[in-house]
Amino acid sequence: MENVARPWPALWSLVIGFFMILIDTTIVSVANPRIMEGLNADINSVIWVTSAYLLAYAVPLLITGRLGDRFGPKKLYLTGLVVFTLASLWCGVSGDVQTLILARVVQGFGAAIMTPQTMAVITRIFPPDRRGAAMGIWGATAGVATLVGPILGGVLVDGLGWEWIFFINVPVGIAGFILALRFVPSLTTHPHKFDIPGVLLSAVGLFLLVFGIQEGETYDWGTITGPVTVWSLIIAGVVVLAAFVLWQRFNKGEPLLPLALFRDRNFSLANLGITTVGFTVTAFGLPLIFYYQMVRGLTPTQSALMMVPMALISGGLAPVVGKIIDRVNPKYITAAGLTLMSVALFWNSALMHPDTPIWLFLLPSAVLGFANAGIWAPLSSTATRNLPPRQAGAGAGVYNTTRQIGAVLGSAAIAVLMQARLAEELPAAPGGAAGEAGAMSFGGQLPQALHAGFSTAMGQSIMLPAAVIVLGAAMALFFAKPKPVENWGGAAAPASDSASAKSA
Repeated sequence: MENVARPWPALWSLVIGFFMILIDTTIVSVANPRIMEGLNADINSVIWVTSAYLLAYAVPLLITGRLGDRFGPKKLYLTGLVVFTLASLWCGVSGDVQTLILARVVQGFGAAIMTPQTMAVITRIFPPDRRGAAMGIWGATAGVATLVGPILGGVLVDGLGWEWIFFINVPVGIAGFILALRFVPSLTTHPHKFDIPGVLLSAVGLFLLVFGIQEGETYDWGTITGPVTVWSLIIAGVVVLAAFVLWQRFNKGEPLLPLALFRDRNFSLANLGITTVGFTVTAFGLPLIFYYQMVRGLTPTQSALMMVPMALISGGLAPVVGKIIDRVNPKYITAAGLTLMSVALFWNSALMHPDTPIWLFLLPSAVLGFANAGIWAPLSSTATRNLPPRQAGAGAGVYNTTRQIGAVLGSAAIAVLMQARLAEELPAAPGGAAGEAGAMSFGGQLPQALHAGFSTAMGQSIMLPAAVIVLGAAMALFFAKPKPVENWGGAAAPASDSASAKSA
């Protein structure tokens, strides 16, 4: 462990930036109709405002995590924060949707630089027996941010305009920069060689895979242009990533991704577990929000407020859970949290009828709060507990990459399932043409006669993330008992970001 006298101010400084970048993964969804109107854009272009951010966020994570080990996580974090904040300002002043998409790409890249550094710093400045409490804060931030995004987005869009979902990041980014500069320590760097072939293979493979999955529904899982199809991109991505893994296996120098990380059972299982969490958290909100707005007539802000019990309970309990997992085996808390999430989603599915009293949905929302509190901190703590300091950045990069890939998979899968169930449950349009599923999926007034079919389709769709998270719960049961603190591979070192400072 690094010799850091005041780790908690450093953690809170990092949490500000981490919260901001995670909010931006969900905040735009509420503003899409206003962006379409304000920039005179079509639905496909507006979808790319979110897709471009997610793509630019997911692809570089392996690389940026490793860069933090090489050049120091503080330097990388501050650099990413500057990029993210300036790109947010650019987003807000964009005069057309093409400029907004480009600005979102830059914003996503800034987020990719920042994210692994937050987790790596926690791993390096907190010893394993105190890391659970720190990861509790980190986990609460991750869980609450994904829920607060739509609520904050609805308030800002209704009150000030869509531009302010981006402008709000500027003062927050400035405050976060000042605090991180003051409180985040400059940690010892490790002289890694740069694996250029690994960088290229991982970037190309992740881009092809994530782009194919993310945009599959846009192109109806068919042809994108000429001979290029969605499935050819996905297959090519898998092949390139397989080549990347082989290169990491036989690379005689220093690989970008140390495969030895996966010899630790808990690291491997935690990465699979966070993939199911990323999938579920991204997927379940879409059918639920559509049901609230199109069947029950709630506004975007009102429908987002239905998630307030989840956000409040999760945010309040996560730090408490973090302290508990420093003393008990976290696998039981993780398995319980993942199981509770599945129960809450199946409960939502059972309630999704046109005449269900709306207040009843607050009950599974509260259960989701308890579930979230028991998921994020135990999973992240389990993944990082046995990592040596020189591999903290690489491990954080892998963990956040798998979470983002899970989110992309969840987004694509729920869109496909929703369309399929709508096509099955809603009647065909007059004349026997395609059913009204496509039109319903993009909003508008839903006729009373379609409420029952639409509710059934959304209830069936939410069963997919409910089932996927059960797999995560099963994986958690196979976590090994954490190693004793005295076996941890870290060693105290002077705080420095450069060789010259090390000798000072």
